Formats: sequence, structure tokens, C-alpha cells
Amino acid sequence: MADVPRFDPATLTGAVSDTVTVRRVFGDAYERGGVTVIPVARLWAATGLGLGDGEGEGGVPFTLGSRLRGRSDADLDEAPPSDASAAQQGYGGGHGGGGGYGAYVKAVGVYVVDDAGVHWKPSIDVNRVILGGQAVAATAISAFAAALAVKALAGAVASAAGTIANAVSNWASD
Repeated sequence: MADVPRFDPATLTGAVSDTVTVRRVFGDAYERGGVTVIPVARLWAATGLGLGDGEGEGGVPFTLGSRLRGRSDADLDEAPPSDASAAQQGYGGGHGGGGGYGAYVKAVGVYVVDDAGVHWKPSIDVNRVILGGQAVAATAISAFAAALAVKALAGAVASAAGTIANAVSNWASD
């Protein structure tokens, strides 16, 4: 059998270690005009891997192979056909593995170090602000529309009740 390279989990963990570092959370500090700025990010990462080895006789067992070829259980007393016995002679060993990782990095703000001390300056996610404003506006419009519908329904019920009361009083007086 050809020599196939094996999966090395150390390669994956090395790549994750290179990616998920404190430098991803706290960026390189820089200084301008006596003020030091340190960027800060939120980091989320996950990794997973699996690997396995196996040794075996190879081929498909006779009983399973016979069923796959449409032979009945009564035919199992017979000797296996030559193609099935040849298939059982093969090498059944193998190995395999794989893995992966993902990382999510988002800027959350900066630390500013100046003569007055250290200050936190959060970053503003404009998209999130806009989405939040849209959600509030949609809720307010829906509540206003529901209030108008309830008012209109109450007016219709009151009008119908008045009409029925007039009809009953006219009928009773006749």
C-alpha cells in the first residue's frame, strides 16, 4: 500500500495558536502626539478534530456480500464464489483524520493613555444602531396601528349597539 501522509493534530493546534492570540484581542499600541492608543477586540474561536486508524481483513464478509448480490440465506451453505473469496484477500487497513477551526474577531473599542490617565473609548457599530432604531420604529408603528384598529372597532360596536337599541325601542313602542 502506498505511504499516505497522516493527519497531524499538532499542525491544527499550531494554526489555532497562531490565530487566537492576545494580539488579536489587544492590538499593537501606537503613539501620536503623546497619546498612546491600544485597540481592543472581542475574540471567539472554536476548533474540532478527529482521527482514527483501522486494520482488518479487507473486502466484504461472505454473508453480507451474498446478500448484496441477491443471494438468499439458503444459498449460504454453498462455497463462496471465486470473486468474493478474492475480495476477502485484500488489505483493509487505513487511517484518516481531519479538523478545522473558526475565529470571529470584532473591534469593541480602544484604550487611550494620555496625561489625564487611561480612558475607554467604545467603538460604535452603526449598523446595529440603525437596526435597533428600525426595530423600535416598527414596534411603535405596529402599536399605533393596533390602537387605531381597536378604536375603530369600538366605534363600530357602539354604533351598532345604538342602532339595535333604537330598533328595539321602536319595535316596543309600536
